[in-house]
Amino acid sequence: MSPRPLLNRRALLRAGASLALPFALGRCHPPESTEGLEPDPAGILDLPEGFSYRILERRGALMDDGFRVPGQPDGMGCFAGPAGSNTLVLMRNHELEPGQDAMGPFTEGQRPDLAYRPEELSPGGVTRVVVDATTFTRLSSNLVLAGSMRNCAGGTSPWGWLSCEETLAEGHGYVFLCDPAASSLRAPVPIPGLGRMNHEAAVVDPESFVTYLTEDRNDSCFYRFVPETPGARLGPESRGRLQALRIESMPRAVSAEAKRGDTFRVDWVDLPSPSAQDDTLRRQGVERGAALFRRGEGLFLHGGAVFFCATTGGPQGGGQIWRYQPEGLQGGRLELLAQAEERGLLDMPDNLCVAPWGDVVLAEDGDNARWPNEFLRILTPSGEVRNLARGALGSGGEFAGVCFSPDGRALFANMQSDGLTLVITGPFQEYTGTAL
Repeated sequence: MSPRPLLNRRALLRAGASLALPFALGRCHPPESTEGLEPDPAGILDLPEGFSYRILERRGALMDDGFRVPGQPDGMGCFAGPAGSNTLVLMRNHELEPGQDAMGPFTEGQRPDLAYRPEELSPGGVTRVVVDATTFTRLSSNLVLAGSMRNCAGGTSPWGWLSCEETLAEGHGYVFLCDPAASSLRAPVPIPGLGRMNHEAAVVDPESFVTYLTEDRNDSCFYRFVPETPGARLGPESRGRLQALRIESMPRAVSAEAKRGDTFRVDWVDLPSPSAQDDTLRRQGVERGAALFRRGEGLFLHGGAVFFCATTGGPQGGGQIWRYQPEGLQGGRLELLAQAEERGLLDMPDNLCVAPWGDVVLAEDGDNARWPNEFLRILTPSGEVRNLARGALGSGGEFAGVCFSPDGRALFANMQSDGLTLVITGPFQEYTGTAL
């Protein structure tokens, strides 16, 4: 069965006033533009007037447990620290694989027994950074998960951080649950029920306890896991249904053919073999009518809706931003909020997060040959896209791990190839004109 392009415009849900999109993509600044940004005297991060940054950690520095800060920092989530501690906890992925051991957390002779697949000891994993909730200064850091591979993005859950492996190497390709309270290395907690695939991100809706997942493939599905027992902690024995999203009136649709502002009625199809070892999940989905997205990546839950990126979606491969609004457990609405109608209007958005007041922060992962400096951008509900930050080191490395502090006063981010974890502060709402 072949995927089907989205060509039947009559099949669209005709949105009335009650379904009007609050987002409408307006003007965009091309990635080579530095409008609104002031050069950083240190040559690291250009920001708008009134904003500042601080480097929290650098690749290779020693953490408080004696392990090194690993390289390739990627997805990240921010959690409130223990009650009364006035701290925040950053759970940070590291997208490392065998052959990149020099950037891993281990120094000579370190082979922790609690690592996942200790016989191979892949350098990937998860680290934990504790910061002061008032000043956002670093207090401590430590290794939480070791031995996993290509820990790319992930997301939050009621039980902690979900870290996703973007690989199908033997014994890998899973989502792991990591405890934000873990002040030392813990035993790995893989969750086979969430499927084996080129995972990108995962997030749990704390109301329904449904887990949503993206897959970094050019022909990926958008997934969800519906647990048999809502509220039960995710873990190795979790049981439920892994499903892929389907556009009701257009089975096997290719979502890259959608137009900005399109809204679709969708439902979900069951996948019979979620733990298949032969990379067949998306094929299982297409055989049952699921829609395909071009490189599903960043994923974030806000206001009961799920926002996610299709990094190379759209007519020019510059990216799409989608929003899924569930309506009960049977289905809901899928809305295309923004896309690059011309290459460069969006430059392959990867990680994303939504501010408490509704702005979407996009971490770009674009064409490094054309634009050696990546950007953080803000998409406002009015449709304006604004520059927020520009990596000034010229390495062409992507931004990743964007997440706000719970009060919205600070944005945390990673500069991946430069091995830096940063905190950015400033008048975010005044800058975009978006009010709570």
